[in-house]
Amino acid sequence: MGLLDGKVAIITGGASGQGAAEARLFAAEGAKVVIGDIQDELGGKLAAEIGPSAIYVHLDVSSEDDWAELIRQAGQAFGDAAILVQSAAVVHHKLIEDSTRAEFDRVLAVNLVGPFLGMLAVLPGMQRAGGGSIINVGSGAAFSGLGGRPLYGSAKWGLRGLTKSAAIEFGYHGIRVNSIQPGAIDTPMLRHSDQEIPPPQIPIPRYGTPDEIAQAALFLASDRSAYITGVDLPVDGGSTAGGWARPRDVIKATAAG
Repeated sequence: MGLLDGKVAIITGGASGQGAAEARLFAAEGAKVVIGDIQDELGGKLAAEIGPSAIYVHLDVSSEDDWAELIRQAGQAFGDAAILVQSAAVVHHKLIEDSTRAEFDRVLAVNLVGPFLGMLAVLPGMQRAGGGSIINVGSGAAFSGLGGRPLYGSAKWGLRGLTKSAAIEFGYHGIRVNSIQPGAIDTPMLRHSDQEIPPPQIPIPRYGTPDEIAQAALFLASDRSAYITGVDLPVDGGSTAGGWARPRDVIKATAAG
């Protein structure tokens, strides 16, 4: 038996990167998967790869009409969703002084307004089912300031707060709402946004993988986390734990001397 047997899962940003890893894993664990994305070719190929337990639906997460259509198609194909994983995101690399209102609006639309609309869209079905699990994929940027990506960081801070508030309000309906806060994950978005990717200086000194985020999402989607709601789960190699006051080799050399 799979951990998600008989459940319907909607995954936004599901055509590539972390979302695609989640779609594959959830299907392998018995879920019926609805892949939502704007990357139609990739999304269609992934659904075909997974087989009859998956469908692809075009979804701009900032569009209420797109959400309504996705819910309609999901219900027609599989029934009400018990799981929503919101992985869709955009990154923005500019200083505050170089950014425009239009750019901020777009970052907020995808990274914050989109998850808000997603929660509203699945709420009636989860209420009918007597419960569910919503997983908002945030970022380690939601724990500190982020020079060079201030609009992105601001949206992820907002998503973290929205998640906790939703956990309080939705708990009455048996719906759990949690967030995953990934660190630097080796995805197409990371490689597109960073021309040079040096090894991260963190306790686990490597980049994470989409599969590692998917495993965290599986835990929060499954009954193994039945008494967990309103939490931030960092999956970041320990980057939020802190860092060395000075480089480790310098400390060891000083102690030896």
